[in-house]
Order: sequence, then structure tokens, then C-alpha cells
Amino acid sequence: MKTTIPKQSEIQRKWILLDATDKPAGRLAVEICSLLRGRGKVDFAPHLDMGDFVVVVNTAKVLLTGRKETGKTYAKYTRYQSGLTETPAAEMRRKNPNYIIWHAVKDMLPKNHLSRTLIKRLKLYPGAEHPHAAQQPVAKED
Repeated sequence: MKTTIPKQSEIQRKWILLDATDKPAGRLAVEICSLLRGRGKVDFAPHLDMGDFVVVVNTAKVLLTGRKETGKTYAKYTRYQSGLTETPAAEMRRKNPNYIIWHAVKDMLPKNHLSRTLIKRLKLYPGAEHPHAAQQPVAKED
């Protein structure tokens, strides 16, 4: 049997809508990564960009289990002396709720040039509204 590799022009991309309300951040990130890479497609190839666009709404309502709301911190280093800043998850949720999911998805994608293309297809919104109605995203059920 011959192995066929799809061409970039033959890849069909869909728009998928996910609701992050009361879903654990890690489990949601795994689902998003699978959709971004195209793991569920029949002709999946790990070296090709086969994924779909993913729109996530209500990122401000994502669930952090256990003591992560108070104990988890996001570190940022400015490369200056004493330039390390740590932001607790509760403050990050208040300032930039999209970052919680974006950071989890980015760390789960493979560390290569392809992941930089994939992460650009992730669209995050803190509320229920999104500007992608023209693309007709399909809501994914649990």
C-alpha cells in the first residue's frame, strides 16, 4: 500500500468554537493542541501543518483546580539584573485571562518552527463574544 502525503493546497481547515467555562485549564489545553495540530484527521502527518482554527470564548471563566489560583505563578524574565517578575494566577486572570490558556497550549505544542505557526491559529476571548461569525465556527461538544 502506498503512503500519500497531502499537499498544502489540499488541506481543509475548519473553524472550531470552544467554551472554556468551568473546564480545567490543562484538559482544555490538551484538546486545543490536538485540534491545532490536526491529530484527529485521517491523513495526519506530524511534520505537516494540518490543523484547524480554534476560537475559545469565556477564557476568564476557566477552572484552575486545587490551590493553583493562589499558589501558581507565571514568571517573566527581562534579561536585566534582578529582572525576574512573578505574577500569581489570580492576578493574571484579572489582568490578562487569555494568557492562562495561551501559556498552557504553547507549552504543550512541540518545540519547533511548526508550533509558531500553529499558535497563531488560536483565537482567545475573555467574554462570550467573538468577531469570527463570518467564518461560521462549529461548536464542539464535550
